[in-house]
Amino acid sequence: MPDNTRRARDEAFWQTFADRYDVQPGPINLENGYFGRMSRTVVEEYQRNIELINNSNSVYVRQRFEQHDSLEIRAQLAELIGVRAQSVAFTCNATAALQSLIRNYNLLRPGDQVLISDLEYDTVKSAMRWLAGSRGVEVVEIGHAHPASFDGLLATYREAFIRHPNLKLMALTHVTHRTGLVMPVQAIAALAKEHGVDIILDGAHALGQIDFDLEALGIAFAGYNLHKWIGSPLTLGFLYVAPQRLADIDPDMAEAHFPVTDIRSRTPYSTPNFPALMTLPLVFEEHRALGGAPAKGARLNHLRDLWVKAVRNLPGIEVMTPDDPRLYCGITSMRFTRHPDQQVLVERLLNEFNLFTVARNGSACGPCIRITPGLTTTAADMQRLIVALNELR
Repeated sequence: MPDNTRRARDEAFWQTFADRYDVQPGPINLENGYFGRMSRTVVEEYQRNIELINNSNSVYVRQRFEQHDSLEIRAQLAELIGVRAQSVAFTCNATAALQSLIRNYNLLRPGDQVLISDLEYDTVKSAMRWLAGSRGVEVVEIGHAHPASFDGLLATYREAFIRHPNLKLMALTHVTHRTGLVMPVQAIAALAKEHGVDIILDGAHALGQIDFDLEALGIAFAGYNLHKWIGSPLTLGFLYVAPQRLADIDPDMAEAHFPVTDIRSRTPYSTPNFPALMTLPLVFEEHRALGGAPAKGARLNHLRDLWVKAVRNLPGIEVMTPDDPRLYCGITSMRFTRHPDQQVLVERLLNEFNLFTVARNGSACGPCIRITPGLTTTAADMQRLIVALNELR
């Protein structure tokens, strides 16, 4: 396998990769963080699976999928992320996985505290706040200083743990959806362990573009998407529970279709998207063939660096995400400091430069514009963005 850093700059190679995707004419999409594209071959496989399920109906599902194929696909997922099959269960997305983990975490008692920050996903924050009424706990909310730094992030959590000794559970986002900041998960998890605080990790944007080892990170509970950077059909995610911690997550609303020792009881039992699940073996194969997260992450980081290095020090532009390689990935946010309404600039980027981006609010550092290249994005697209940012600033 060629060096990923060198390959990340090889436009000819990435054009051959982009040629495997069908892209509708229109704006240059720099909002690839919402969900990812399926390759042409994955779309074709997905369509075949839709036809198979539609034609065979419950016969195949009852006789084959539920008894054998679903278990094999789950084993392939576990192998992809380096965990035991018994520690993962499919969900429709990361949000559903995280809600199940928060809802069913059973170690909280009245008077305990739970922690969220300004950078958590809104649904995760609301789920943690829901615990106040359902469990009688206090919700502690913190904001992260800007600009962020590795040591500063650790100091913020250390201070929170010391000031709130009744903390028992916290939400943590691996890659924040607002600014693209990559949290130093391993260091924060070690600190949380010292203070007896469990972490539920939101890995929605991490899987597929960041190479990580869950055991090394020190994470026992996490939720992920498969339809962002892995390249699966929509409505696929999963939850992870370290096997030795399964008893700390209750079966979802007394779910009884699976034994209490089976992690699948920790999610609502329902009819899943069978064709999408059946497409995953090909998705995993293509992900590995490209080089997995190390290759994808290097390419996305390269595209990000092209525009960030060009505008970082320009008057009128503030890049919100730091350049510490431990703290960023392909997703990065910026704002026009001379314009109060970033949404207006999002619309100008689209209408005047044919660049599709998205505004993000809610972080302590203020409103911003999220720029997320994808695996079909080119260096020429980044140059077009640089020109646009220079003109609009």
